[in-house]
Order: sequence, then structure tokens, then C-alpha cells
Amino acid sequence: MDSITQAALGASIAGALAGKALGRPILLIGALLATLPDLDVLIDYGTAVANFTQHRGFSHSLFVLAPLSLLLAALLWRWKPELGFSRWLLLTALVLMTHPLLDTFTTYGTQLFWPFGRPLAISSIFIIDPLYTLPLLAGCIAFLLRPPALRAITAGLLLSTAYLGWSFVAQQMITERVQPALAKAGFAGAELLVQPMPFNTVLWRATAITHQQRVEIVTGFLDGDTPLTLEYFPRQPELASAVSQLSETRRLERFTRGFLDYRRANGEITATDVRLGIPGAHPFSFVLAHDRDGTLTPADGERAPRPAMNTGALPLLWGRTTGAIPVLCLASLATPAPGEEC
Repeated sequence: MDSITQAALGASIAGALAGKALGRPILLIGALLATLPDLDVLIDYGTAVANFTQHRGFSHSLFVLAPLSLLLAALLWRWKPELGFSRWLLLTALVLMTHPLLDTFTTYGTQLFWPFGRPLAISSIFIIDPLYTLPLLAGCIAFLLRPPALRAITAGLLLSTAYLGWSFVAQQMITERVQPALAKAGFAGAELLVQPMPFNTVLWRATAITHQQRVEIVTGFLDGDTPLTLEYFPRQPELASAVSQLSETRRLERFTRGFLDYRRANGEITATDVRLGIPGAHPFSFVLAHDRDGTLTPADGERAPRPAMNTGALPLLWGRTTGAIPVLCLASLATPAPGEEC
């Protein structure tokens, strides 16, 4: 999740556990502790691909955060012994470990058990979701105004946790909705990713991929009986095969579970993570190889320029979320003309 949300969660947990004893400063301590795992963004792993795939790595591992909690609890106990070591340990452990647990609910992926296994991604909540964050912020503001405001802090934590649970339930409901249409279209055995569209859990995006094709479905809880619209995107397996032996390609394939779009343009072969963003606005693309008259030369895995944000699409996304717009074509971020399809 975004840094503001993580800080608000850490501050809320700290306030609930130690607000009576330490007052307002405990919110700052909780917020600072909650930001520690994300300091790995300051580490340069050598290439843009490595930086992309190693983020949320060791610093988000429960195997690292557990002993770190002990160390930080001991230091904080020496500073403020009136709270007691056991309470400090509970506070630091909860603040540090809820950070990667929350990140696991997003699509990016979190290496919760680093150095073992693949990144975990439940993909039931967008990286920024106001309905999750606002209850936490409200509790923190109530605490700052009239500490310790335990009821407000606790209510914020309960509401945000309930919303997180709802996101998972909603994801399962949308999955059940799209699976018959995907099976009818020949994607029954395809790899499937169901995730919310930006900033909400009302409108959802389902992505299914095979070697030859990718299909996208946008559907929401306010659609009523509107038939599902399937939007097809061709894949280029020959490009994937041409760069499959490159170390950066293997790293991306593993990290994204194969949700990559390969393209050749301007003498470069790029791979784009199609899980993040939406078609036409995917933020993470990487140059894997240079193509010179049919001869491929491995690139350094640098990041391709990020597409410009289409602010004109925001009203369309809102209209699609509320159901006012029944169909929104992802490829063009526009509504189809009457009688036409995406």
C-alpha cells in the first residue's frame, strides 16, 4: 500500500497499544516504524529489473522482521521503560509485520517468506484505496485532538480490517461472475488475475492469459444485468521465446507469474507488466534486448519511459464504476461507438 496508509496503520496500532501510557508521541513512533520496510527502495540492486523485482523483498520478510522487532523493542524499552518490554515487543512486532501482510493484499507482490518461495499477491485491494485509509486517519486525528481516543483508534482499525475482508469476498464474487464467460471463450484453463480497478472495490478487472492471447473483462457490482464485455489483446510468443533465456526475462517472468506483454519497436524488445495499471497506462516496462537486423543483443534491463497519465480518463473510470457507462474499452480508455464493440 502507499506510504500514507502504512504510516496511518502503524500509528493506529501504536496508539491502541500505548496511547494511554505515552500520549501523542506514540503515533509518530508507530508511523516511523511502519515506514521502515519500505526503505529498501533506497537500495540499488544493479538494474531497473532487479530494483523492481527485489522491492518488498528481504525488508518485508517475516523472517527478518521478527528478530528486528526484538531489537527495536529492546531499544525502545531502554528509552521508555514504563511501557514494559513485553508491550514494546507486541507493538513493534505488530507494526512491522502488518506492513508486509497488508502489502500482500495488493497486486505488486510481497516476498513474505524471503528467501523462500515466490512473491505472494492476493490482489484484492488497489495500492491506494481511500475507503481503507480514511478510517485509520480519522482515528489518528481524533487521537491528536483528544488523546488517547481509544474508541476512535480501535474503530478505525476495525473498519479498515473489515473493509480488507470485504475486498477478498468481493474478489471471489467477481471471479465466479467472469469464469463462465472465460470458459465459453476458450480460457477455462488460462492463468487468471482478478483485481480491483483504481481506488475502489466496486469495479474490477479480470485478466486471463494464454500463450497466444490475453483477454480483459471489466465488471462491477453496479452493472446490473449488463452482459460482460471481453476485450482481446494478441500476445507475441515468438518474442517471448527469443528473450526467454535472458536472466532479466526469467526474473520478470517469475515475479509477474507470466503476466507480461512483449513488444518490438524502435530496435528494442520490451516486456511490460500487465498486472499493474491498465492497458495504455502500464507503469512498468523494461528493455530486455536490442534488435539489430535480426541479431539480438541483451540490454541492461533499463526501464522504458512511463506513459503519460491520461487525466481525461478519470471521469470515464468514475462513470464506469458507478454503472453510468456500461462499457469502457481498456485499449483506448474510451466508450465504444453505438453498435460497435471494443
